Amino acid sequence: MLFSYFPALVALCSTVSALGGLQNIVFKNSKDDLQLAAHKKSATLFLDTEDWPGVVRAGLDLSDDFKKVTGEALPVVNFTGSGICTKVHGKVESAIIIGTVGNSSIIDTLVSAKKLDVSEIEGKWESYVMKVIENPAPCISSALVIAGSDKRGSIFGAYDISEQIGVSPWYWFADVVPATHSEIYVSKSIVKVQGEPSVKYRGIFLNDEQPALAAWVAEFFPEGKYNSYFVHQFYVKLFELLLRMRANFLWPAMWASMFGEDDPENQYWADYYGIVMSTSHTEPLMRATNEWTTFGNGSWDYSTNKDNIVEFWKEGIARSKPYENMWTTGMRGFGDTPITGGVEISLLEDVIKTQRELLTEYFNNTDITDIPQVWCLYKEVQAYFQEGMQVPEDITLLWVDDNWGNNRRLPLANETDRAGGAGVYYHFDYVGSPVDFKWINTVSLEKTWEQMHLAKQKQADQIWVVNVGDMKPLEIPIEYFISLGYDFDTWGPINKVMTWATAWAQREFGAYLKEDDVKEVADIIDLYGFYANRKKYEALNTTTFHLYNYNEAETVLSEWADLADRAWAVYKKLPKNVQPSFFQLVLHPAVAGYTVYDILISAGKNNLYAEQRRNQANALSTHVLDRFQYDNTWKGEYDSLLGGKWKHMMDQTHLGYFYWQQPMRNVAPPLAYVQLEENSLAGSLGVTVEQSRGSVPGDDAYNAVAYSNNTLVLPTLDPYTDSRHITIFNKGIEDFYFEVSPYADYVKVNPSSGSVSATNNSIWNSVDVEVTVDWDQAPEGYNIVFMNITSNTTYEFFGMPTVNLPINKTQAPDDFKGFVETNQHISIEAEHFSNNQSTNDTYYVTIDRYGRTLSGVTLFPVTADSQEATEDYSYLEYNLYSFSAPQYGSNITVYTGSSLNIDPSRPLKYAIAIDDQEPQVVQIVVDPTDPTAMPAHWEDAASDGVWIHNTTHTFDAGEHTLKLWALEPAVVFEKVVVDFGGVVPSFLGPPETYIKK
Repeated sequence: MLFSYFPALVALCSTVSALGGLQNIVFKNSKDDLQLAAHKKSATLFLDTEDWPGVVRAGLDLSDDFKKVTGEALPVVNFTGSGICTKVHGKVESAIIIGTVGNSSIIDTLVSAKKLDVSEIEGKWESYVMKVIENPAPCISSALVIAGSDKRGSIFGAYDISEQIGVSPWYWFADVVPATHSEIYVSKSIVKVQGEPSVKYRGIFLNDEQPALAAWVAEFFPEGKYNSYFVHQFYVKLFELLLRMRANFLWPAMWASMFGEDDPENQYWADYYGIVMSTSHTEPLMRATNEWTTFGNGSWDYSTNKDNIVEFWKEGIARSKPYENMWTTGMRGFGDTPITGGVEISLLEDVIKTQRELLTEYFNNTDITDIPQVWCLYKEVQAYFQEGMQVPEDITLLWVDDNWGNNRRLPLANETDRAGGAGVYYHFDYVGSPVDFKWINTVSLEKTWEQMHLAKQKQADQIWVVNVGDMKPLEIPIEYFISLGYDFDTWGPINKVMTWATAWAQREFGAYLKEDDVKEVADIIDLYGFYANRKKYEALNTTTFHLYNYNEAETVLSEWADLADRAWAVYKKLPKNVQPSFFQLVLHPAVAGYTVYDILISAGKNNLYAEQRRNQANALSTHVLDRFQYDNTWKGEYDSLLGGKWKHMMDQTHLGYFYWQQPMRNVAPPLAYVQLEENSLAGSLGVTVEQSRGSVPGDDAYNAVAYSNNTLVLPTLDPYTDSRHITIFNKGIEDFYFEVSPYADYVKVNPSSGSVSATNNSIWNSVDVEVTVDWDQAPEGYNIVFMNITSNTTYEFFGMPTVNLPINKTQAPDDFKGFVETNQHISIEAEHFSNNQSTNDTYYVTIDRYGRTLSGVTLFPVTADSQEATEDYSYLEYNLYSFSAPQYGSNITVYTGSSLNIDPSRPLKYAIAIDDQEPQVVQIVVDPTDPTAMPAHWEDAASDGVWIHNTTHTFDAGEHTLKLWALEPAVVFEKVVVDFGGVVPSFLGPPETYIKK
């Protein structure tokens, strides 16, 4: 366990909720507390100048953090060696002492005097103990002592107090305003022991930083060498942020930057602060890609230019040797491409052998196994290892996702005892096929948890580094990722995304909101990721969500509108000085996402309405252009925030993708207009129905009844569907009155009559007519009810339009419980199983808001062996009642998460059966024979966030049981659709059908 004592973490009744474990700071005094600040009197902070410089610097941050909260900085006493009292006059009543075991004389003295027990942290990585000690020195009555096992242990201990008093890690990078307090105390009875982090190296990769981050640093930071602005004045702010989040690792910006050359002070300050530097998968031995184009000699081809490349590496080692680094080994081709030469494995083995010889030489023959090294198995490089490339055991293998958040490979059982261990390079941002995604956050925290939980349980826990692009729009997923890596015991064994989100919301805004509003913030940020992750903004188009089947597009747009409204409602409750941080972290992405969805879905509707010759098409064109302009206006709000502090941070284009690369300028989607000054050849009245692209009266290629251009057919209505819908609209120059007249009394329409203006320019200028059935009066079985739609306007050369309503009065038995067929299909959300049969030490768990529609269901533990499709293994059951029995069988579609085969010898599979029929086994991901290629249909699965597979089953009408087995633990079930012939196209699949309880 990470903590020796750990009570409930999230306490919404307190003012601050820290994410780093046990809370021992309070804001009201009791007899068991030591006063740190009260009545304009603060504790004195003691720092040993012989300790690590980064520890002293973090201590000064803590002093300043008290000023942010109380208005008074902690007075600081810098002492040397044993002279802690030489600069003190009189006796200090209350103090904070920060120091590192073995580097701080006062800490070592307290340990020797047995006043401080460091046995649980001594020799550990990044650990600390925090305890109130009486009379720790002759000049101090009481002190909160923070002792770190190493320099970052001490630093994290200092920032732990900062966070607990209310200073967010994002106080500068997202302008989070700490609440003010006149009193701060620490509990004397709590001894906090913070153990080693769950993942040794936890960090981020600044990448794809043009145009936004690059333009921002150019605006606000001095120019370094080589026309770069990624200088130490920028990086020190980033280093501080990382340490406050309890991260320790960085791959620096690389597109137009050379970390070690642009500013010679960059690496010095990284080491000074305490950040472990490394370089990306394509930048070995601490030399940036751009350094070769600037300083290199010849081609970046090891097979033909080895001598010059080796000299290049030597310079990188010599420059970075004095500092704490993780040395990237291996080599890729220039410009993030595969190496060439035709003998890649033997070539790479020689590359790594040479690199290790260089490291040994420059580190004065230090044992090479004591020098931290990593080899990143990015893209084609993974294949070399799988094909048998020999890699020294002490090199950390950094496995990689598919750039879209799906781990490609994780350690196998025979790889977990490697001395160098394993890690994961993950992506929240990406440039490349099938499309870039680099604008704002599209990360599902639940998906992140599911994939990183796999990584941790498979022992890929030496390094976690995530590509965060410009960083700024990804504040929430970044901190969640780091939190998982730092304290997996708290956040990782089961899905605690909402618990974490609530703690985060409490820390950032809890001082200004009621408890229910804090929970609302947590729900908003979680829902945002759920919606945005369905498909990246850059991959959306005007028909991604179906415009007339299942009311899909309208439902999705309504969800976004509601989310934006909820964010606005909380924003308005906050004080003016707090609103900028909420704008950046919560409001901006919610409104920006809604705006993009509105632009694209409304443009899709515009084109559909133009096909139907609706007057509304023109109103929608205007609406889309207005929203397109608002998209830019909303960016301007970001640019002008806080006097322009974040100008350029939203420069990334995001509308108008025509291939994988970013557009050079935002472009509105294609729009269509109808001629409003002339009547339709079929008159002003227009009629359409749900699940139809066509309209009547008039000639229309999409009308359902080919022999009559005046008839539309509604989807079948049965007792398990609430209603159907007819839309009346204007497609001419005359106002009109209409009336809908069913031929059967048991069919009800509401409204049965109304009018539609020809000159109303609203996008809402149509009438939705709901069609329902009085089932007590309806006849049994299948029937068709005709409905006339009459009007006082002319139909010109065409007759009166009619709508046919098929009805099917069917009834499942009274004692049946489960899913009932409606309109020739059954749609099931995976979590709504009738029976969760657990056996053989495995069981199914539900991951809320995983995937695209509701949740995911997956097999635990994820370290379980492969399963079999028998009742001796855990499975899910779903009770079904069908009225159809197609002669050639029914298709059953299973939607699963977009995960990949993390173990090539155990490809992801599921099994499915109806009743006692022989289970059918489906392999979800089929790896290609070419080990450097991605699986077939991977681009669709990655972009759509789901694998979709079909099986065919023959069974009679009546009651049945559908069984599902996950044959590998990483399978995540999302949705199951049984199609008897009634399923129509959609992105998310048919909404869940009726469940009889």
